[in-house]
Amino acid sequence: MSRMTGGRALVEMLTRHGVDTLFALPGVQNDALFVALYDAGEAIRVIHPRHEQAAAYMAFGYARASGRPGAFAVVPGPGLLNTTAALSTAYATNTPVLCISGQIPSDLIGRGFGLLHEIPDQLAILKGLTKWAARIGHPSETGKLVNEAFRQLADGRKRPVALEMPLDVMALAGDVALPPAGAPPAPPAPDPELIDKAAALLAAARQPLIYVGSGAAEAGPEILALAERLEAPVVTYTGGKGIVSDRHYLAQNLLGGHELWKTADVALAIGTRFNQPLTRWGTDAGIKIIRVDLDPVEITRVSKPAVALVADARDAAAALLRALESRGDKPPSRRADLDALKAKTLAQIRERLGPQCEYLDAIRAELPDDGIYVEDLTQVGYVGRLAFPVYKPRTYIHSGYQGTLGFSYATALGAKVARPDVPVVSVAGDGGFMYNVQELATAALHGIDAVAIVFADGAYGNVRRMQKNDYGNRLIAVDLLNPNFPKMAESYGIAGVRAQSPAELRRELAAALKRRGPCLIEVPVGEMPDPWPVLITSRVRGLR
Repeated sequence: MSRMTGGRALVEMLTRHGVDTLFALPGVQNDALFVALYDAGEAIRVIHPRHEQAAAYMAFGYARASGRPGAFAVVPGPGLLNTTAALSTAYATNTPVLCISGQIPSDLIGRGFGLLHEIPDQLAILKGLTKWAARIGHPSETGKLVNEAFRQLADGRKRPVALEMPLDVMALAGDVALPPAGAPPAPPAPDPELIDKAAALLAAARQPLIYVGSGAAEAGPEILALAERLEAPVVTYTGGKGIVSDRHYLAQNLLGGHELWKTADVALAIGTRFNQPLTRWGTDAGIKIIRVDLDPVEITRVSKPAVALVADARDAAAALLRALESRGDKPPSRRADLDALKAKTLAQIRERLGPQCEYLDAIRAELPDDGIYVEDLTQVGYVGRLAFPVYKPRTYIHSGYQGTLGFSYATALGAKVARPDVPVVSVAGDGGFMYNVQELATAALHGIDAVAIVFADGAYGNVRRMQKNDYGNRLIAVDLLNPNFPKMAESYGIAGVRAQSPAELRRELAAALKRRGPCLIEVPVGEMPDPWPVLITSRVRGLR
């Protein structure tokens, strides 16, 4: 046993689990935690942003870019509530984020005295936004509950978890015995009978298709080997981008997948909610579906597949490849047809969404293969879901089905902290960027060399176009008054420039990636072509 406070016990357990960075804002309910962080020296780097939402988004970006848990700490009540959009984003994108929140004195929780930062049931809020949440009621519980938090982060489907610790428990000193960090649980092994059944379906398929999501991020080589054995195109949308490089002829974007879905006879979905095919494209008796997922609930959420494999993506793909090796010859190459399909879909996108594509081309031309691109909800960002080629996993970060406007800049800062060795670019509109514009100060203070590209049209452009086209030009609450973005950046000591064209954006991005320090590039733009007729795909099966 060692004599320590609850705050010190928490810090010690975080270090035992390999946490090297904590995105955090101090306050009276977290004083004892920050004392312990100070005393821990360089064991944990503390990065303090200007707003709690940024602390949580930075933890999210750290986790998305690295695959390791990202951790943040905030005061209770309004501090915690400011992080809820980021927690819901982590939940939507299956991201391992650890939330640590302070709490009012333990003997007054739930009594309604009106204490500073008191809310009626904070733990219930946390449980509603995370995979698992608990309160540490005594320093002696810290080791057990932190181990459980990390077990939950690693077990099955990765989603955020949360711990809260009352301020008196955080400051209470006593003899505490801390356990070693618990080992992550092993994923379930693929069922051999189900592997054989799935392999038989795939071997007999004439038009097989593979669809991957973020749950397959660590299985790229195995999935590519399986796809090459089957000559099966690998379709991705946002979550799966880069798992198979877009340079490979088998890699197809959503529009290519939509076309291929019409004639596919066996579809293998790995680590994905499989939302587009199941809820939009349609199914019928002519297609057999195989699902691979660590979440048994997700596999049957929309419909029951022909084969449901609860297993790790890498293990399942490797097992399927082994099972296929003895089942007939490799089918003939589909390269010519798939190259033609890719060229056709990209041409369609460029024909209809040319202005956005030109800016995406400029970014891709300068961002190296391992550079990280963080999309916000903006016109260029929307089109990037189809037209921005991605070559490596964990280099395309999005907000999933939450669609959390304004998340990208703070998320990009967290990604850069996790991966200081690679360039990181945030792509946002002027509306979304201003949600976290204060984090320019954080980038400058902590030397976080991310590049912010801000496409400024002076409006919430997507909503403005809908009001104009769909509601008789009833424009309301959509026009924006912007600062001079480059001068704002310069006021923090950050390089700020303006690019008036795709060519200028490419030149300024190249310069930004060569110099040290954060940078902001403003790109003034007008109204752009509507991306949604291209992005929203139609039903192509089960029409009768």
